[in-house]
Amino acid sequence: MSEPIRILGIDPGLRRTGWGLITVTGTRLAFVASGTVTSNGDDDLATRLCSLHEGLTKVVATMLPDEAAVEETFVNKDAQATLKLGHARAVALLVPALAGLPVAEYAANLVKKTVVGAGHAEKDQVGAMVRFLLPKATADTADAADALAIAITHASHRAARMRAATHTAAAGPGAGRIARAVARG
Repeated sequence: MSEPIRILGIDPGLRRTGWGLITVTGTRLAFVASGTVTSNGDDDLATRLCSLHEGLTKVVATMLPDEAAVEETFVNKDAQATLKLGHARAVALLVPALAGLPVAEYAANLVKKTVVGAGHAEKDQVGAMVRFLLPKATADTADAADALAIAITHASHRAARMRAATHTAAAGPGAGRIARAVARG
């Protein structure tokens, strides 16, 4: 039997950043905890980012994950909102990286496709599948449920990512650039 791996999923947001922790033992998933880190919308951007950093740092220090996964930024028509989300996402990437954790990134459509089976699933469908896959999950917000979905996605894709990384490293120094170019199409 393989050792359990603790995966922290993070759904970044400037107002609410969801987090969810699961353990993976072989192919078995188990819910550990979830929650939401919030910032005060009346504060300036720097103060809000500090609040997210402090909250996520406490989560990482308390929950002791082995790996982390963060949702990629969804670009919408409002460039200013997308930029602010990018700032929150940077904090979500930085905190686990500073703790020495490997951090994976997943597109929202891949998360939905992995968890629900359709890349354009609705938020309530994602939440329903998270509850089905993790029956003991108690996500207090949709952001926490999304974070659990991100952790589930990482659990599903981590073996393939590790095989690809091992293959790229064994193939030589230029193989990584070639693999990325092929992936881009």
